[in-house]
Amino acid sequence: MTVEELARAMEKDIDCIYEALMNTTIDIDSLEADSHLDEVWIKEVIKKAGMKLKWSKLKQDKVRENKDAVRRPQADPALLTPRSPVVTIMGHVDHGKTTLLDKLRKTQVAAMEAGGITQHIGAFLVSLPSGEKITFLDTPGHAAFSAMRARGAQVTDIVILVVAADDGVMKQTVESIQHAKDAQVPIVLAINKCDKAEADPEKVKKELLAYDVVCEDYGGDVQAVHVSALTGDNLMALAEATITLAEMLELKADPTGPVEGTVIESFTDKGRGPVTTAIIQRGTLRKGSILVAGKSWAKVRLMFDENGKTINEACPSMPVGIIGWRDLPSAGDEILEVESEPRAREVVDWRKYEQEQEKNKEDLKMIEEKRKEHQEAHRKAREKYGTLHWKERSFIKYQEKKKQKPIKPKEKVERDSNVLPIIIKGDVDGSVEAILNIMDTYDASHECELELVHFGVGDISENDVNLAETFHGVIYGFNVNAGNVIQQSAAKKGVQIKLHKIIYRLIEDLQGELSSRLPCTLEEHVIGEASILATFSVTEGKKKVPVAGCRVQKGQLEKPKKFKLIRNGHIIWKGSLTSLKHHKDDISIIKTGMDCGLSLDDEKIEFKVGDEIVCYEEKEVLAKTSWDPGF
Repeated sequence: MTVEELARAMEKDIDCIYEALMNTTIDIDSLEADSHLDEVWIKEVIKKAGMKLKWSKLKQDKVRENKDAVRRPQADPALLTPRSPVVTIMGHVDHGKTTLLDKLRKTQVAAMEAGGITQHIGAFLVSLPSGEKITFLDTPGHAAFSAMRARGAQVTDIVILVVAADDGVMKQTVESIQHAKDAQVPIVLAINKCDKAEADPEKVKKELLAYDVVCEDYGGDVQAVHVSALTGDNLMALAEATITLAEMLELKADPTGPVEGTVIESFTDKGRGPVTTAIIQRGTLRKGSILVAGKSWAKVRLMFDENGKTINEACPSMPVGIIGWRDLPSAGDEILEVESEPRAREVVDWRKYEQEQEKNKEDLKMIEEKRKEHQEAHRKAREKYGTLHWKERSFIKYQEKKKQKPIKPKEKVERDSNVLPIIIKGDVDGSVEAILNIMDTYDASHECELELVHFGVGDISENDVNLAETFHGVIYGFNVNAGNVIQQSAAKKGVQIKLHKIIYRLIEDLQGELSSRLPCTLEEHVIGEASILATFSVTEGKKKVPVAGCRVQKGQLEKPKKFKLIRNGHIIWKGSLTSLKHHKDDISIIKTGMDCGLSLDDEKIEFKVGDEIVCYEEKEVLAKTSWDPGF
């Protein structure tokens, strides 16, 4: 230790140390504050000060070494072999992407899609008559799935942009162009629905100029092919344009060494557990390989192609279904092969640890902010009591406590009715992500809070029902099933399960559910209007009661309903009538054009000629949530 450190540890001043060392063999003059003392002298000083010495080892912070798996460095160009292109089909909803793919595969995907809109990424390998193979990714065009489209653009080599000739450039078309540009992927333009009478392909090309997509006709480098997916016109020309572009790009990959790939979609299958659809980008995947993706790992038990046929190995650019995952990886995760199971566990542990560290950092920030707020509030409270006598202070505190009444049960219920807890279950990871992204746009928390209790992939389980019961929530299922047992259990517990096959129906249902939690608004419906022509007073017993003589101008006056008095456009009084007479008879309804006399339940009100009396009733109207998800 140095002299200064010793003094600090003993909580004394430096002179005390010099004093203790005065009559020893040490040369005090040469001692500086930062000179190191030997152990003997340290003990001497402590002994003289009458303190005790306790040894302790300095704790060293253990820094965990990075155990993450990373991609390999670029391979030697000489080792690369040509690979087939990965092509993503993008475009606006209903412009015919899936139909186009159907025709290329000669199968029916669109017919199986709920509501005819694609809600997943599908990966398909198409063999052309010329022997070439192309891997197609079919991305959804619906507004809700922008994350899926961005992912499709990331793993792909070429984007086929489908635009309907009769519809032109739409919102998701523009978004798709943006995704392709961000990923720096070339575009081939497919102008679809050219068989329709109102088709105008030239208009589409002109519209696209605004977004920097310049077709070859206009001196650009984007190939435009006029196709009709329904009749199959010109599809081979589209495939050839794609192959030509792929040849220009000279796509190559390294089929040797550990596998690298990307998860396109992941879902839970009843009999097979977690399943992922992936595209291999490097290496050759075989059975028994150990893979890591995100925070989960797999030993490949089985691989199959898009038709469900088992395959034994998958080369670069091939879409493949992989079974054998311990947990469900997220769509978009990078797949890396590692040498053994212990290594895979190590990687996953490291990633979880890293995520935890990140979270801790954020939590610390939050805690710090909260602490500052509390300190500030405390200081303000102290200032308020600062100069007062203790008696006054305790009196003020007592009064404040009195004001804070406990919440009555009824108020509590009202507070809770403005929260909608929901549980989301989807068939695949991407769908759940899309639904959560839509929920992130929720901006009407001031009306009703939307609380996400739980979300997951797979069918609705007993656990979901129990959660929903605890939180008084609603379960939304997207493309999933709830067995009879689950439905009966939910009915018993009073839990609503809402299953949907089409994403915007689900969101509409959610909007309806939110609206039903809002308090009703009161609307006034006018029944009749009368103008005051004369005023006089009638003596009842010992009281004088002011009476207005009126003529009904519009509708009718009904005695049981509510009334208001209007003078120069301002409402002076609202309430009910004490009497309504026609000539001398009490009457409950006065029709248009008839004269009547009426007195109000408030005698202090004075009538003036020219005032208006309006008869109205209040009706409750269901409120509608102001949240607009944007489609």
